Amino acid sequence: MMKKADVTELVYERKRAAGLSWAKIAEMAGLSEVFTTSACLGMNSMPRDNADRLVAALGLPQEAGVVLAEPPTKIFDQSVPTDPCIYRLYEIVGVYGTTLKELIQEKGGDGIMSAIDFEMSVEKVPNEKGDRIELKMSGKFLPYRSW
Repeated sequence: MMKKADVTELVYERKRAAGLSWAKIAEMAGLSEVFTTSACLGMNSMPRDNADRLVAALGLPQEAGVVLAEPPTKIFDQSVPTDPCIYRLYEIVGVYGTTLKELIQEKGGDGIMSAIDFEMSVEKVPNEKGDRIELKMSGKFLPYRSW
């Protein structure tokens, strides 16, 4: 029985062997680059038709399409990761998390930004002081309700 980690490993193998980018893999799946990458890494479920399209394009076993379409179990380590790229994102949330919360609630009211109804893009932007990485996140505002 194939698991999400098995599919992730297969996708990485095909990606390396064919010299593919995540953008090209996303194009094969017919979904966004961020969402496709996340689904291939086991953190989202891919719509079955898109999963089957990707499986065919990468030459993966049919079972991989079933696994890509299954809902994930999202378990996060409670410790701060040591990978420098991921650590810096934790650092950003640590430094700016309460600021973001304040501004979201000031502009939207008492609520949160959804990571379920969500979109994100990652771009490299030239800058005279050194290239920048631009993260754009857009999540539906979910107000808390009183009853």
